[in-house]
Amino acid sequence: MTTTDRPTLPERTAAARLIVVIRGERADQYAPILETLAGAGIRSVELTLSTPGTLEELPGLVERFGDQLDIAVGTVTDPGDLRTAAKHGARYIVTPITRPDLLEAAAEAGIAIIPGGLTPSELHQGWAAGAAAVKVFPASVVGPGYVKDLRGPFPGIRVIPSGGVDLDAARHWLQAGADAVSVGGPLLGDALKGGSLDALADRAVQFVGATTREAGA
Repeated sequence: MTTTDRPTLPERTAAARLIVVIRGERADQYAPILETLAGAGIRSVELTLSTPGTLEELPGLVERFGDQLDIAVGTVTDPGDLRTAAKHGARYIVTPITRPDLLEAAAEAGIAIIPGGLTPSELHQGWAAGAAAVKVFPASVVGPGYVKDLRGPFPGIRVIPSGGVDLDAARHWLQAGADAVSVGGPLLGDALKGGSLDALADRAVQFVGATTREAGA
């Protein structure tokens, strides 16, 4: 498959180069977090299936926030869940693994998918099967130089690091050529445990500033 043939990430996500991963205890925690993030300039979020109730809450969240945010569903490991997420309005799919049946289900549903892996074999398998990008997970194990290492044998591969990406690492990964960064705890902080939403907004603004092309990232 050529780069021009494969599904692409939604336009807002590709332009923002920043995906916020939200992993809570309950899906009813999502709405105030999404409202705060959207107001701070975030344009793409990943809601994880490890949070109970995510698929049930998804249609309402897409209706409420879909004009401001690209809402993805992540931690997808089952083709049935992938199909449900696509049906309920997910803009793209993220999975921590690279498995043929998930990539096939995404192709059938006509939705972009970002499969995860760490080794060159895993990442190339997902890219060759038509992924919109591949998630390097956990990114903290390899570091930003891995982008160049991968593009030597795999020219054109689109790389999104995830896992251990803080504000400084986000800048370095993008400067090294990553297509976007996936960020969770360093941005969310304690917001899902009753922490200040104003502080969440401040952190989001910092990450948005660090990942814009104008900032040199």
